[in-house]
Amino acid sequence: MSRFRHTTILAVQKNGKTSLGGDGQVSLGPTIMKGTAKKIRLLKDKNVLAGFSGSAADSFTLFELFEKKVIQYQASLSRAAVELAREWRNDRILRRLEALLIVADPKEMFLLSGSGDVISPDDGILAIGSGGNYALAAARAMIQKTNLSSRKIVEASLQIAGDICVYTNTHITVEEIG
Repeated sequence: MSRFRHTTILAVQKNGKTSLGGDGQVSLGPTIMKGTAKKIRLLKDKNVLAGFSGSAADSFTLFELFEKKVIQYQASLSRAAVELAREWRNDRILRRLEALLIVADPKEMFLLSGSGDVISPDDGILAIGSGGNYALAAARAMIQKTNLSSRKIVEASLQIAGDICVYTNTHITVEEIG
């Protein structure tokens, strides 16, 4: 599970908008290998967002599988998420993939794992990675105490996480739908 810690991905839903962002740092052990990686993607005609924490190659495989599930289940995010988690957990080869995903559309969002987790947040905020808890705390405070948009909350929260977590930088990419 230590590979899952080396990044920060944050999703926030507010006022009909869904924003997903991530930092750009790629670490290999204690070494920063790259600072400008893009760990989030727009899928399915730009109506679904996905972000990953973990092995890049494994995550790209999961992005492709998830997009196929979204198409197969006619853009039903919840059904696609459950089916990917089921396949990921039960398939002998996929089971070895080391990543976590956050997937979202304008109405729903889920955290997916290879152990079969499909978690939907109560408050419209999800975070993964080593700086995830920092970003989550910052986003929850901003949702309650400010009138910032979902995009601005994601940007500010990832900046805070990047200032605290050594495996997270402040080269931030954010996508928004809705």
